[in-house]
Amino acid sequence: MNKWILATGMMVMISLGTMAQKRGGDRPSPEQRAKMSTEKMAEQLQLSEEQQKQILEINLEYAKKREAEMAERKAEAEERRAQMQAMRAEMKAQDEEIQLVLTEEQRAQWIALKEELRSERRRGRPNAQIEDNPRRRGGGNN
Repeated sequence: MNKWILATGMMVMISLGTMAQKRGGDRPSPEQRAKMSTEKMAEQLQLSEEQQKQILEINLEYAKKREAEMAERKAEAEERRAQMQAMRAEMKAQDEEIQLVLTEEQRAQWIALKEELRSERRRGRPNAQIEDNPRRRGGGNN
């Protein structure tokens, strides 16, 4: 019996997930999701009116909690994105000021140095081309 209830609950969650994907981002409210989930369970499990009320309260509580968590994660991601954009703008301004001070020859060297640093940073990333650099391993003059 417990396995049947668990299987039914999983089917409800899968069907809700499928319905949410089909809507193309137009998500139902937490109240609507809790009601739909409760109605499905009531139909499949022949719940009494009292059970339906209790389960609706439970579903609503968790649907609201998930909605708040999703909103919080979205806000955090937007904040990180804004911070990264601000940092990039600041770095670009710094670079422009530095280039104004340098001669044409120094500017070319500066650009080459930055490219070298960029490629060294990429070496730790997957799919990056790895060069043999003895200085990074503590080698030096052999």
